[in-house]
Amino acid sequence: MKFYSNNNVYEEAIKRIEFFFDEFEEVIIGFSGGKDSTVTLHLALEVAEKKNRLPLKVLFIDQEAEWQGTIDYVKKVMYDERVEPLWFQMPIVITNNASTEHRYSYCWDENKKEEWLHPKDPISIKENKYNCERFHDLFKAILQVDFKDKKTCYLAGVRTQEAPKRLMSLTSGLTYKDITYGKQLTKALGHYTFYPIYDWEIKDIWKYIYDNDIEYCKIYDEMYKHGVTINDMRISNLHHETSIQALLLVQEIEPKTWNKISSRVAGSNSIKHLKGEAFKCPKEVPSMFNSWKEYFMHLKDNLIKEEKYQEQIMKRIDNLKKYMLNQIVEDDIYRTAIKTILSSDWDFTKMINFTTGHQFQSIKRFVNNTITEDNIEYCRKYNKYIKDLI
Repeated sequence: MKFYSNNNVYEEAIKRIEFFFDEFEEVIIGFSGGKDSTVTLHLALEVAEKKNRLPLKVLFIDQEAEWQGTIDYVKKVMYDERVEPLWFQMPIVITNNASTEHRYSYCWDENKKEEWLHPKDPISIKENKYNCERFHDLFKAILQVDFKDKKTCYLAGVRTQEAPKRLMSLTSGLTYKDITYGKQLTKALGHYTFYPIYDWEIKDIWKYIYDNDIEYCKIYDEMYKHGVTINDMRISNLHHETSIQALLLVQEIEPKTWNKISSRVAGSNSIKHLKGEAFKCPKEVPSMFNSWKEYFMHLKDNLIKEEKYQEQIMKRIDNLKKYMLNQIVEDDIYRTAIKTILSSDWDFTKMINFTTGHQFQSIKRFVNNTITEDNIEYCRKYNKYIKDLI
């Protein structure tokens, strides 16, 4: 639970965004079509209207392999008269987590126009002049080129509830003045990213949307009808590691999109024929193996095609061996590594989330002899890794 004197999270978010408009010459909203960026957009529109700062710049990097429902919703936002569209439909390279052999997908390839999943929009930006082709690096590059002479902040809809590592990274150090919930993009140019709804919970997101009758991407409704849990709903690029299970639903929800993506994205057709649990570590060690470690080694040797990824995952395992104080810790480390391989998560998101979780952080403090007296009693009762060791 979070306390802000007499303020709720909405009031705090508005105060933060008002501060950004006062501090920065340019305020840009990072938009994905998802619920969190939708809320961030509308909060910023509230403030921009009050401060006479409309139209509001809204940036969307179209990864081509998107839900059509997402693109339809994004188009409505981009054509809103209150919005100055920064809709990028330009050649970029993104990770393809649907395949272990074809690691990358090349978006908006001009030589394969007939295969594009949806056409380019007349108002979109189609030229990549940023000397950068990887998705996550583009935001910084775009600001460096297009806003090099302006003090600029980029507001994104990141929430700490969704990942423990976010809570740690967004509350452990100063980014700008007394603000922790952000990161420096290019400090010398005065470019920063901030997350004004970092402390919102999922219920706050949907309450704001409902209370204000805000339009949102209807793919969420379709996922709900198909039994997807609220925390598992992802409408981002369809072969990203956090949304790849959505490929199991595309044929039912958007048959036309499925027909295109099954021939466009390597591995997507194979994914469709897998069971929903195929990307997850099984609950029990498969009968042909004696341990999670043995199962992990089998997957490493047979599923990871590129030597560099084999080396990277083994390096991460080696760095964690000093924390394998008992079988419980060892098994969980290897289970997390197995999930990484099964979902081709070569950004190592799953392993990072595991090692930044509060349970594992406690064993790190125990091993490093930095655990405090205040934590010891709690760990004895609730921490499965070290409760029998202290």
